[in-house]
Amino acid sequence: MDWQALALTLKLASVTTVILLAIAIPLASLLVLGRGRWLAALEALAALPLVLPPTVLGFFLLVLLGPRTAVGRGITALLGHPLAFSFDGLVVGSVIYSLPFAVQPLVAGFAAIDPALVDAARLLGASSSRIVFTLLVPLARRSLVAAAVLSFLHTVGEFGVVLMLGGDIPGATRTLSIVLYNQVENFDYAAANRTAAILLGLSLTALATIYLTAQTRGRARA
Repeated sequence: MDWQALALTLKLASVTTVILLAIAIPLASLLVLGRGRWLAALEALAALPLVLPPTVLGFFLLVLLGPRTAVGRGITALLGHPLAFSFDGLVVGSVIYSLPFAVQPLVAGFAAIDPALVDAARLLGASSSRIVFTLLVPLARRSLVAAAVLSFLHTVGEFGVVLMLGGDIPGATRTLSIVLYNQVENFDYAAANRTAAILLGLSLTALATIYLTAQTRGRARA
């Protein structure tokens, strides 16, 4: 078992999830509470990674963050190293790739809240940020948990973006999905079975936690 790759995968998924929630909460609230036709374009842009092949997204990011573009050269000058083929680059790619899995559950949760509650809060003089963090987020806790778990698991299992943007650098960009690919490529099916079992176990455990929590809360309310 490649424990270094496991630790790197969990670190990448954790960092990505925290960043995604920080982005997704205000973005989802804007999509639900905002007004304007441009919001449809913004929502479509946020959902684009769902239909865009991971290798295509990884390639575009690799080119954008590489030394041949002004963006890539600016980032290199700022950080002292390029984002491509680094852990920081994987975080950027993972945030973009998993964005829909954080935004869409929150949009659904926020949209399900009674609009009369939002209108009442506005009449009482509550600011937009206060409405979001004292009304929407508490009432959509299940959606928040779902967004966090889905973002985490999607990052754990991602392959195309990681391979294109990070390559296969031990201790820096080699995640469990890359390890599994290498094991299958080398016909080491025994090791591949163990790696796949770990990925499957993580997914099942997280999803079971969500559904069990939902059932417990449903019985408590009943």
